[in-house]
Amino acid sequence: MRGGDDEDILEQAQHLTDTQPDSLILEVADFDVNVLTGIYSEETKLPQPLRFTIWAEMLAEDHYAPDTPLSASKNYMDLKHAASTALPEGVHFTLIEAVADHVIETLFLQDPRIRRLKVKIIKLAIAEAGESIGITLTRTRR
Repeated sequence: MRGGDDEDILEQAQHLTDTQPDSLILEVADFDVNVLTGIYSEETKLPQPLRFTIWAEMLAEDHYAPDTPLSASKNYMDLKHAASTALPEGVHFTLIEAVADHVIETLFLQDPRIRRLKVKIIKLAIAEAGESIGITLTRTRR
């Protein structure tokens, strides 16, 4: 009976690998940007330092050869740009969730090949003992 269970598990695993396309995940991690954000009076006057990590999932090419051009992927700096210079100047985001959503919307508009995005934001100014306090927002293209 045990052998049958193992075969069922292998068959289910094979089905999953047959139906799930290969993916490529680009990552830009742990970069800091000053952003106007916050709800408390002491937070609303000056930009706060936020630490970003962004993951972008795309369909993978069948193969990446040594001479594969950049057009087969995406420039990593586009991810960083979406969380820095692409944020609207002078706009105050009450919640960091709104900052993450803006980054995601920017990247989805930039590149239709992106299937899923995850943006992690840590509020550096409120850490008391070196802990990381923040959010991670994940969105899938619809």
